[in-house]
Amino acid sequence: MQGLIMAAQLIAGISILVILHEFGHFWAARAFGIRVEKFYLFFDAWGKKLFSIKIGETEYGIGWLPLGGYVKIAGMIDESLDTKQMEKPAEEWEFRSKPAWQRLIVMIGGVVMNIVVGIIIFAAVKFSYGEENLINSSIKHGIIPNETAQIYGFEKGDKLLQVNGKEIYYFKDAFNSEMLLGKNPPVFTINRNGIDTTITFPADYLETLTKSTRGSLFIPRMEVFIKKVIPGSPAENAGLQADDKIIAINNTPALCFDEFQPMLKQHAGTAANLTVLRGVDTLALNVNVSSDSTIGFMPYDKSWTVDTIKYTIMQAIPAGVKETYTTIYSQIAGWGKIFNGDIAVNKALQGPIGIAKFYGPTWDWLNFWLMTALISLGLAFMNILPIPALDGGHVVLLLIEMLMGRPLSNKLMERIQTIGVVILLTLMVLIFGNDILSLFLK
Repeated sequence: MQGLIMAAQLIAGISILVILHEFGHFWAARAFGIRVEKFYLFFDAWGKKLFSIKIGETEYGIGWLPLGGYVKIAGMIDESLDTKQMEKPAEEWEFRSKPAWQRLIVMIGGVVMNIVVGIIIFAAVKFSYGEENLINSSIKHGIIPNETAQIYGFEKGDKLLQVNGKEIYYFKDAFNSEMLLGKNPPVFTINRNGIDTTITFPADYLETLTKSTRGSLFIPRMEVFIKKVIPGSPAENAGLQADDKIIAINNTPALCFDEFQPMLKQHAGTAANLTVLRGVDTLALNVNVSSDSTIGFMPYDKSWTVDTIKYTIMQAIPAGVKETYTTIYSQIAGWGKIFNGDIAVNKALQGPIGIAKFYGPTWDWLNFWLMTALISLGLAFMNILPIPALDGGHVVLLLIEMLMGRPLSNKLMERIQTIGVVILLTLMVLIFGNDILSLFLK
């Protein structure tokens, strides 16, 4: 079931983005009077399609091959490699008959739309949900490092103070792309058992980090407060309530959630006695632990201090622009690390399976839209790369034409597009293969 939910989110998110990306090309083309022959979600390879309808001059449809989508613009040599039309004299409504600057706008229309979508989603999230930031100094019990952070020298209970000499005010600032993708390895100042010390990441930290099985280097240790009890769960049946604090299982103290979870696993499929603080009262509650070692509640730490920021529409828009800029900057910096050999390509690129995992096994609308915004900006960056058959490849060819003062020959354009298609198919095979291989290795 969880796999189906992840797949459904991926298909929904990608479908939205593909339609909007192609609409960017479609709208720009129609604005300049260029005829659009097809507008498809997914590819109708070998003429096979799931649905189609013709409205005016354009055929709208859904193909059977879920690898993106396309618009077929009249008079343009694209990845379809349809050269028959190019053998005829150019018509005024064809792409090739328009000035180079208009064709350039048509080609960047999809990328611009992806960026606009990213801004809109980020702004809408800021306006609808606001922003909650955990204040680092309120984390009493320090961090839980993942296996990579432990290799670097972090230990459970360490308290984060600074990174690269800058105070970590919000916990999120201890782990962000700007810090990780800087020129030099990060240097952390931590407090361990009352003594301040520093931890310097190794030179090859990015290579190690990409092998990590958990995205965050560290998460904050939390006491076992109950934020919400799941209806019909063993927790509800046992009488647990929101804001209860679990302090022991079968009289064995459980200070933090990372101690509580392993103890709960020991009682999977059996009953356990919980010692619970409710206000000033101490209660003993019996709970039936499920076979998957859960009892059905959402934890949080009541002692944490969280800054909540509410945005007006006028504040959310520039905040969305800033978030978009930061995301694109991180992508550029990340690709720089890939080209420098600091990050292995097979670890950095994710295919459909990898992306679906980021959406998660439950349908959370906030996470869905944030992930969709990130993917939209990722698609914008990937499409503008100067690879033939991608938008960036067409842009480069148009810029060359503008510099030369004359168009490239159709034969040369066809050859370039053929090379581009081969490159793209090779990349797709590698990315899908990497996805499948990662499943077997796991």
